Amino acid sequence: MKPFVPETAVKLRTLVNITDIVSIHYFEFDKNFHFPGERHNYWEMVYVDSGNVLVSAEGVPHTLGQGEIIFHKPNEFHTISADKKTPSNVCVISFVAKGAAMNLFRDAKFTLPKALKPFINTVIQEGRATFDLPFNDPNMGKLQFSKNPPPGGLQLIKAALEQMFIHLVRAKESGKKKQPPQETIHDSRLVNEIIGILEANVYGKIKVGEICQMVNYSKTYISKVFNETVGQTIISYYTNLKIKEAKKLIRERTYSFTEIANMLCFNDPHCFSKVFKKVTNMSPREYLHSVTIYMD
Repeated sequence: MKPFVPETAVKLRTLVNITDIVSIHYFEFDKNFHFPGERHNYWEMVYVDSGNVLVSAEGVPHTLGQGEIIFHKPNEFHTISADKKTPSNVCVISFVAKGAAMNLFRDAKFTLPKALKPFINTVIQEGRATFDLPFNDPNMGKLQFSKNPPPGGLQLIKAALEQMFIHLVRAKESGKKKQPPQETIHDSRLVNEIIGILEANVYGKIKVGEICQMVNYSKTYISKVFNETVGQTIISYYTNLKIKEAKKLIRERTYSFTEIANMLCFNDPHCFSKVFKKVTNMSPREYLHSVTIYMD
């Protein structure tokens, strides 16, 4: 028996339809990283989280800086390399998509609005929870599910990508700066201010109480808004921010582990190593070795 559909019902239409996820990568490139290139019959998105990278699409070179994103259309030969000057963090997502709107992404390069960054974060976080993703391996084969993936992970990945693409389509068609959803604007203003404070103090120390005084909100309120928007506590974000900076310093090969621990205001090298391993599942030395595998 067919389900009853009221005459007043509106049939849902799809502007962009992500049907399959092929790969999800979050790379932490050494400054000498080089991937010679590939060609495949699905889409690929490259987003630069920090640093600069050099990419090519059918021989046409592009330089991508922090916050920039480029799309490689199906069957397009493309390469990616670090700039040999600074380490970089890069998110690469490969997928199969349908919909006429995808034509807008052919040979497209964007500066991603900050309000859309949470969609990429969701894909990465849900990808890590849903799949067993190897670290820094551009030759990763077929995605393998983790032992106990959370329910709905695939749907959240699909929804996050589709929402991001729809907002980019609107921005491109209007020719105006993307206006993020109202709830995103409301939450992100305070969160961005807090993140700015944390980033300014990555080489120092700051407590949540001090942040409260700076933004003029209570600890309970800023903790709630930050956790709901970012998906982690302020202290956890601050710790991850320091470890992210530590990774960059390690890849630069300018300072010793002890010097890095002091620069980032850890109590001592042992404390630094312990926190680093808790966050990354690797010791600083193991991490240094892992990022030097794919180099010219």
